[in-house]
Amino acid sequence: MSKEFRTSVGGQALMEGIMMRGPEKICCAVRRPDGTIDLTYDTVRTHWYNKVPLVRGVCNMAENLYKGYQYLMHAADIAMEEETEPSDSKLDQWLEAHLSPAVQNMLMGCAAFAGVVLALFLFTFLPTFLTGLVADVVPMGRWPRVILEGVLKMAIFLGYMFLCTRYKELHRVFEYHGAEHKTIACYEAGLPLTVENIRKQSRFHPRCGTSFMILVIIISIFLYAVLPWTSTWLRIVYKLCMFPLLVGISYEILKWAGRSDSLLSHIISQPGLWMQRLTTFEPDDSMIEVAIAAVTPVLPENREDGRW
Repeated sequence: MSKEFRTSVGGQALMEGIMMRGPEKICCAVRRPDGTIDLTYDTVRTHWYNKVPLVRGVCNMAENLYKGYQYLMHAADIAMEEETEPSDSKLDQWLEAHLSPAVQNMLMGCAAFAGVVLALFLFTFLPTFLTGLVADVVPMGRWPRVILEGVLKMAIFLGYMFLCTRYKELHRVFEYHGAEHKTIACYEAGLPLTVENIRKQSRFHPRCGTSFMILVIIISIFLYAVLPWTSTWLRIVYKLCMFPLLVGISYEILKWAGRSDSLLSHIISQPGLWMQRLTTFEPDDSMIEVAIAAVTPVLPENREDGRW
């Protein structure tokens, strides 16, 4: 019996669009205000670190954050072009006229870095700081502190994601996220990529960025448990130093779980699938059309070339 086909083709939901990445090509499809679909293409670049365990997790995360922010900005420009073209601000006009593409890319990198800093504040600094405040009032041992810190970290993450779903624009992005997952599932099932076939697929997919995020949080609870509590601030510094290792371990576990059919791999995948109830929603047919337009150009001629 042949092994279930799992593809390495994946993507990212955008504002009114989807970016799909195949083994060799990248395609960004965005629905224009007039109803047409804008397509932008790029090539996949291979790097030395892709074959180095642990290191590839950190490097790929950094690259995906940077490139992902670029695609988000591109999609926003396309999706809102009719609104922005007649009334570009003087600041926008000045930036476009005076800043070189290299400087603009640097600003995008800074924006992506700011996103990382915010995430570190919410899910690294804040839970540890709050735990330290509670421990100052209610004396507790090492493991109660570890458990409280883990509970606070998970609560902050779930609360943050829930609040994101309350915004109409982000809710539509999560619907495009569902379209992305359904399209990948249809391709893995070997079915023609039609709206009807894709609509029948599940919006939950085990190899997803949401699964990676929740895996990072869960592993961090156990990994950071070995750190001392002599000082709240010193513990935060230790955690920041260990963050690259945390990302690398999480990446390798997710990569293994995506290839394995073992009971352990299914257990590891479950939290991410549960979490996707907050980060994916059922798309409409127009969103599925965008997903088809994005994935079709990046599919390899030989299906096996895109195996996970």
